Amino acid sequence: MSAIKRVIRDAIERMKIDELLAEEFDHAGYGGITLTKTPMGTQITLYTMRPGRVIGKRGQSIKAASERLEREIGVPNPQITVVEIEVPELNPRVMASRIASALEKGVHYRRAVFWALRRIMEAGAMGCEIIVKGKLRSDRSRFEKVTEGYIPKAGEPAMKHVRKATIHVKMKRGVYGITVKIVPPEAEFPDKVEVEAEEAEAEAEGEERAEEAEEGGEK
Repeated sequence: MSAIKRVIRDAIERMKIDELLAEEFDHAGYGGITLTKTPMGTQITLYTMRPGRVIGKRGQSIKAASERLEREIGVPNPQITVVEIEVPELNPRVMASRIASALEKGVHYRRAVFWALRRIMEAGAMGCEIIVKGKLRSDRSRFEKVTEGYIPKAGEPAMKHVRKATIHVKMKRGVYGITVKIVPPEAEFPDKVEVEAEEAEAEAEGEERAEEAEEGGEK
């Protein structure tokens, strides 16, 4: 199998795993997965707001999910590790789900989007972008986008640091797509240069002494 076909196959499998686990644990604040394949099986790290609901009594829920992955998708020996999301506002899947939930309850999409944007930035994010697509105002489909802070669009920084999630929600007008992109506070970019405080102070003192020397020479 060629490298391209393998990448496509792995991407499709990951999408199916993500969709199945999202359906299974949506009530537990599902926040996405990371997936690693080893000779011993498939290691899946599942992020959630409520680990207890995912694991279930005596591990029954997580065991049932593993059996579904093996039976329905053909995942070899799935091993699921549950990790609690420390800051839900910095998880794009969680925030997209909250926006979707607000829309289902009748909240205007702009109000829901700006509420989520404010919560994300207050949590310390370096940047955030939220896009809502669908029949927002009329029968013609359109999109609304709001952005705040720093969001790289291409290259390694975008692939490495931008967290992204897209979910869909059924509304009376049709299906809405909600995409949330977040740059976490710990992200480091090569084009962002910080000057140390001590170096800046030393440089300022040097400039002051030079100015004083010039003034003394003029006298």
